[in-house]
Amino acid sequence: MAASDDLLALPLGGLLEQLATDAPAPGGGAVAALVTAMSAGLVAMVARASRGWDEAAGTAAQAERLRTRVAPLAAANAQAYEEALAALALPEEIEPEVRGGAIGDALGRAADLPLRIAAAAADVALLAAHAAERGEPALRPDAAVAALLAEAAARSAAQLVEINLTTTEADDRVIRSRGFAETAAGAAARALTSAREAP
Repeated sequence: MAASDDLLALPLGGLLEQLATDAPAPGGGAVAALVTAMSAGLVAMVARASRGWDEAAGTAAQAERLRTRVAPLAAANAQAYEEALAALALPEEIEPEVRGGAIGDALGRAADLPLRIAAAAADVALLAAHAAERGEPALRPDAAVAALLAEAAARSAAQLVEINLTTTEADDRVIRSRGFAETAAGAAARALTSAREAP
């Protein structure tokens, strides 16, 4: 099974087995996307179970949209990473401009997907913080866990953007990915505070 096959169709045990093989993909980017999707699922659960919260239905709907937006990025990221590895393995005998262009294009695509994952993770973390502040008090720790997981996914994806670009730190995508990670960190801190202070 290629890493780009639909990871969402695998049973959980099969996914864990695939991650543990010696294949380089699916790897960190795919896991960051899946963790973000699971975090969004937790937020949806907290919102749906918070009966006295006026914004619960809207929050659950937003969480579902985020979950369905980011989950397919797991397989897409694995595919982009496989393509980047294939470009890096092109023979040295190929004309340098052609080889360099192919590598640059492939690495650019491999950076764009983690950037999208980081953006989604930041959005999930913000929504989780909102759920931790407004949701059912007994479920606020679940919202805080969602925010922490989303923060970890945003940081991981931002790191992959930097690694895949191998350009300068001034690259717009690097700067944006760091911003997403910082946003997620702030949201996770808010969520933790709310969970600890819940009545």
